[in-house]
Amino acid sequence: MSTFRLHEEPLQAEWLDAYGHLNEAYYLVPFSNATWKLQDHFGIGAAYFDKTGCALYTLETHLRYVGEVRAPATLSIESAILGVDAKRLHVGHTMWSGTRECATFECMLLHYDTRAEGSAAFPEDTLQNLRDAIVKPTPEWAGRALRRLG
Repeated sequence: MSTFRLHEEPLQAEWLDAYGHLNEAYYLVPFSNATWKLQDHFGIGAAYFDKTGCALYTLETHLRYVGEVRAPATLSIESAILGVDAKRLHVGHTMWSGTRECATFECMLLHYDTRAEGSAAFPEDTLQNLRDAIVKPTPEWAGRALRRLG
């Protein structure tokens, strides 16, 4: 499968640091917004939660800063399904400002039933749709870990 371009938003002035570029904390905001759009695309967003009580909870994230972002800018997020199993979804995003790659983000999400207060398997049709959407090949940046110093 290929990637999805489901989210774009302007850089906000309040996201800038003292140096005039995107503060590290605010990189997460457009990535989180893109994750919501991706969930909606697969029918597992806010409306799904309202109907079923099931949500996606973030278990882990990894954010890489690749290039500087300065205002003015429109941030475009390219999203990919990196993997899925019965209860977990591995998502990756790439942030672009024009034609420049600025950051990558990946997260592991857990399908959680808030009514039963525990993890739950995805519905079979959703699971199959997510499996069918897994991007191949996996981006080289996915699954990396920080190397220990010393």
